[in-house]
Amino acid sequence: MDFLRELGIEDKNSGASTGQEWTKTKNQGELEVISPIDGRGIASVYSASGEDLEKILRKAEEAFHFWCMVPAPKRGEIVRQIGLRVRAYQKPLGRLVTLEMGKPIQESWGEVQEMIDICDFAVGQSRQLWGFTMHSERPRHRMYEQYHPLGIVGGITTFNFPVAVWSWNAMIAAVCGDVVLWKPSSKTPLTAIAVQRVIGQVLRENHFPEGVFNVIIGRGAEVGERILNDRRIPLISITGSTALGRHVSEVVGGRLGRTILELGGNNAIIITAEADLKLALPAVVFGAVGTAGQRCTTTRRIIIHDEVYGQFTTALVKAYQGVRIGNPLEERNHMGPLVDKAAVETYLQALDRVRKAGGRVLYGGKVLGGPGFESGCYVAPTLAEAENHWEIVQEETFAPILYLIRYSGEVKNAIALHNAVPQGLSSAIFSNHLREVEEFLSHQGSDCGIANVNIGTSGAEIGGAFGGEKETGGGRESGSDAWKAYMRRQTNTLNWGTDMPLAQGIKFEL
Repeated sequence: MDFLRELGIEDKNSGASTGQEWTKTKNQGELEVISPIDGRGIASVYSASGEDLEKILRKAEEAFHFWCMVPAPKRGEIVRQIGLRVRAYQKPLGRLVTLEMGKPIQESWGEVQEMIDICDFAVGQSRQLWGFTMHSERPRHRMYEQYHPLGIVGGITTFNFPVAVWSWNAMIAAVCGDVVLWKPSSKTPLTAIAVQRVIGQVLRENHFPEGVFNVIIGRGAEVGERILNDRRIPLISITGSTALGRHVSEVVGGRLGRTILELGGNNAIIITAEADLKLALPAVVFGAVGTAGQRCTTTRRIIIHDEVYGQFTTALVKAYQGVRIGNPLEERNHMGPLVDKAAVETYLQALDRVRKAGGRVLYGGKVLGGPGFESGCYVAPTLAEAENHWEIVQEETFAPILYLIRYSGEVKNAIALHNAVPQGLSSAIFSNHLREVEEFLSHQGSDCGIANVNIGTSGAEIGGAFGGEKETGGGRESGSDAWKAYMRRQTNTLNWGTDMPLAQGIKFEL
């Protein structure tokens, strides 16, 4: 495939790089990358070793001492050039995302656009790493706060957004003066390699040293655990399951390191009796079937008022019948495959548990076969009537299963159902009633990090801080003031007088 060569992807690829040099290790096993579209191999990656990681960390430490002293707007200029270069590769990079993990090509191009956008955002942020000045109680003293770079920032990402989520962290960390170590998902390593090669072009052209942007692909026991335990990495940002997040938090917290945790979501949309159902329908469908239900912000529950339950359910079934499933490289299709057969098995097991609990599948609930579906990774998007307290409904299933849940009475009853899950990432309400909307957004409303009105749960903009509460981890990435997580805060007091007064009026005379 010509676009793979354009991105520097070979039949066999090295698994680690410091931005310009690639390692030569070949004795740690070879990772075969299989496309869920047709079950065929794309390429392979040689897994990196612990020795490779050590070399990268030493290079990263050296690079940090240089990079942190580059003026922040100059760091922003490098990020600006990265954004421009990624824009030049947007089409082939998007095709690689789709080929490797199976999301529709329109979504993949949008994901690459998200990296371009975060580069633009970070450029502006590079001139706004502001602190505060405050008044001192002591005469002729000045107090202020400033932010300094942390050092090496480790990023561990999952397969569903192999470009965007990493860039949320990496581009902001870079303008903050940090250097970045990326461990991508073993399900989408080729995308990481392609991004690293694109960035390497910019660094070489600007004569920057190795080690500012680093990538390593390897087994968890050989590479991942060492990253978590290494004290040279003060911050680990991870996107993944709640179980993985707990492990990362325990290990990194045990050495008093920092974490940014972006974990599971069990996102719900409330449809009140005052909702505009025509407005809600496309938001629900895209939220539930986009990326084949493999987004952390995927709509997994829909809580519908009794008065409109029948009408909206009928409309949903009809809309699901029109969802076009097929090769995600074809722009007409709405939904592609799940990432692999293990994900398909998870989908089937979840539906089995729904049926055993007493749920009723209204649409879908099967694996698709026949021409075009030979990989065994295609499933039908599924609508299932369920109850919120069921164990399976309380969990995040990374698949296109939407649970339909009834409520009656006031909107506070729907909010109670909405909040009665362990996760707290994204949420939404559809209502034209001001009091219902304000209650949803109040202190007693949605307990999620993201709360939307008359739009869906999926598709957050980069300008806002992204993240959630409870078992979602509490981390924040991307916009707003999320940049502060990648820096260390320092309070400074400067005495410009000739006396030495102490705070709180303490007297100490020699």
